[in-house]
Amino acid sequence: MKLLGLHHVSAITAAAAKNVDFYTQVMGLRLVKKTVNQDDVSVYHLFYGDERGTAGTEVTFFEIPNAGQTRTGNNSISALSLRVPNDKALDYWKNRFEEMNVKHGDITDQAGRLALSFEDFEGQRFFLVSDEHDNGVRGGTPWKKSPVPAEYGIVGLGPVHLTIPKAENTILILEQVMGFRKKGSYPSLIAGQPDVVIYETGEGGTGAEVHLEERNDLPQERPGRGSVHHVAFRVETEEELKQWVERIGQLKIPNSGFVDRFYFRSLYFREPNGILFELATDGPGFDTDEELEFLGESLSLPPFLEPRRAAIEANLKPLNTKH
Repeated sequence: MKLLGLHHVSAITAAAAKNVDFYTQVMGLRLVKKTVNQDDVSVYHLFYGDERGTAGTEVTFFEIPNAGQTRTGNNSISALSLRVPNDKALDYWKNRFEEMNVKHGDITDQAGRLALSFEDFEGQRFFLVSDEHDNGVRGGTPWKKSPVPAEYGIVGLGPVHLTIPKAENTILILEQVMGFRKKGSYPSLIAGQPDVVIYETGEGGTGAEVHLEERNDLPQERPGRGSVHHVAFRVETEEELKQWVERIGQLKIPNSGFVDRFYFRSLYFREPNGILFELATDGPGFDTDEELEFLGESLSLPPFLEPRRAAIEANLKPLNTKH
């Protein structure tokens, strides 16, 4: 039983159509699945990733049309990262952001690798991180129809940043329950605050890291559009996930039990600072119910929702998914 790295992250958007335009046309990701929130079928759940939607490359969004603006703070997934192939790619992206009026920072050093901060149109906080010197979990393959040249394209998820009031509680879960190991640290961007501590799993590297920033000077985050709902970590097989279900249950950590999401199988639980973790299997994958060439172009529904397709489609606003 070992976690292989990051699987996906799920965030909140109030504007599904603008979300599709930004992540496909600005960021160059592929919309690999257009489906609905299985817990609220009146809204979209959008999945973006590499050419196949490979585990470890996926950024997903729940649509909540009336979501207010996030009030950033503690007990949160405070930033996400996306991997690019090398340092030169960051120069390309900085120029692209300037041309497309995307809010961004400067290229900086983050734990020995170059990074570029930016925000999407709803204030979702990201870093682009360079894989120039990375020897860990392999990235994916950029979508061949992307508007971004392949040599600069996004190849997967990078480090997930957690801002929490009591790091020791989260560290206990990461190390003793989930098998993460401490890799190092780097200075906080906020003067006078403790260093950000890096934990990694699996083969390590940019695709397998969680960065912990302990802050005792912040209110708790009020989530809304531009916030992150949860982070998921990779489990290789369904059999192994069932072992995790048993282990988390034996430790008396409140959890969801085994959940079949059709494209993968999942287990959800909260760590002590209230952040939602998911363990998710690498398969079956997004080409289970669509041909690879046409991923994300039509509304996909898992079999248990298929009988309700007409009613579900009638309640959804059409999206331009054929760019």
